[in-house]
Amino acid sequence: MSSEFGNKLKLSIFGESHGKAIGCVIDGFPAGVKLDMDKVYMDMSRRAPGKDKSATPRLEKDIPHILSGVIDDVTTGAPLAMVIENTNTKSGDYSNLMTIPRPSHSDYPAYVKYEGCNDVRGGGHFSGRLTAPLVFAGALAKQVLKAKGITVGAHIAKIGSVQDNMFDKNNISAQLLDDLSSMPFATISPASQEKMRALIETARLEQDSVGGIIECAVTGLPVGIGANIFSTVESHLSSILFGIPAVKGIQFGAGFDFADMTGSQANDAYCIKDGDVSLLSNNNGGVLGGMTSGAPLVLSVAIKPTPSISQPQKSVNLQTMEEEVLIIKGRHDPCIVPRAVPVVECAVAFALLDMMM
Repeated sequence: MSSEFGNKLKLSIFGESHGKAIGCVIDGFPAGVKLDMDKVYMDMSRRAPGKDKSATPRLEKDIPHILSGVIDDVTTGAPLAMVIENTNTKSGDYSNLMTIPRPSHSDYPAYVKYEGCNDVRGGGHFSGRLTAPLVFAGALAKQVLKAKGITVGAHIAKIGSVQDNMFDKNNISAQLLDDLSSMPFATISPASQEKMRALIETARLEQDSVGGIIECAVTGLPVGIGANIFSTVESHLSSILFGIPAVKGIQFGAGFDFADMTGSQANDAYCIKDGDVSLLSNNNGGVLGGMTSGAPLVLSVAIKPTPSISQPQKSVNLQTMEEEVLIIKGRHDPCIVPRAVPVVECAVAFALLDMMM
């Protein structure tokens, strides 16, 4: 089971959803970085459950306890280790899942791969709860990037059929990204947020769930980060983003909309702006040839509906090899998208810092 990411900046995540604790070890983090722990706690709080009716009622404070690598909020250069205690587990809710796998979950392939030894409680090591250490690591990376003039932010672009205002891909301010990064339910349009909340509530009352799209942007990146073939910005970011359990699709810039364009429509022409080379458009999302182009980096991530729903679903009993109807118990998100916004931000920040070191 691989739970490591990074080349020069390495992240290792450990724990299970209903184990004693979850956490991470970060190796290669630069020394001498003065950490603003309030900003770290803010990102952790945005991801944490139990804060909003649109999320699971499981309440976890998600307070990171740093074990090594930091003294008086300043990094030492040593491996930075952190743990988060799991304090609100109800493992009995998952007793029937040992033999009856949940549709669209990891239960069945993990049962086969690990010969029935996998931890199904809350999804075990496959759980979205394991994104909490990722947010911690990315929150630290965001602070290093910010000191270099680089800002990362994201918003809920879409939930179900309700769409938010989209980024102007070639004109994104750092202030907008900072504003979005302070919101527990990040949308550009307040009206869109109201409609999204209503849609999520409808799904919750119907014992169902909804998915959506998160749009993430990065400003202030220098030209030339990344490389060709197998070391592209797209491949490195996609690798960490697909580590988020609910992510099922990623596109950069116009993405799949390129299929409907001609070359003259899709190309990002050059110009001179304030004495520097600039782009007249940003359909490519700030990446050309696998390298940053100097335009804002813009990507979108598709999040599938939470598979744990309370409606009866068809499954099978792995012991009797007979079909059964499964009713999932426990506390689950009717929509994971709002809580996934800081996860996407922090994953992008960590991967970019790794590429820049």
